[in-house]
Amino acid sequence: MAIKMKPVLLSHDTPRHRIAHNLSMRRTLLMLCLAVPLGAAPPESFFLALHAVETGGKLGAIRGDNGAALGPLQIHKSYWLDSGVKGSYSQCSDLAYSRAVVSAYMRRYAPKAWASGDCRALAKIHNGGPNAMKATGKKLANLNAYWAKIKKHL
Repeated sequence: MAIKMKPVLLSHDTPRHRIAHNLSMRRTLLMLCLAVPLGAAPPESFFLALHAVETGGKLGAIRGDNGAALGPLQIHKSYWLDSGVKGSYSQCSDLAYSRAVVSAYMRRYAPKAWASGDCRALAKIHNGGPNAMKATGKKLANLNAYWAKIKKHL
């Protein structure tokens, strides 16, 4: 047996207020839907593979590329700046912060690859920059070799 309840009417509960409230709720729902990208991220294994290849799973302020890269995911200062993540470059020594930087960078430069979880494209862009997927010659060979290392850890 269903219980029927009468709605509680408030002094401001008029058709006009209900319409305004309904529109406000729809706008809020739309904004929430737009804020969360479809296929929000690549699989966890992508980050684990990146970490394994870049530093062998080490944590902390690891310097690589002759001092030009920092942290467990070996982030260069220009990469960090391009990501737009707030904070300081020195925070790239923290794994969680580095993951946020990689995530923001990929959403900026490789949104389709990010949304679809295309680990090949994401790995190459992490290593070779925003135009990595257009690489030719020696750079392409180097990126393919990098991808092969990442793929072994996926």
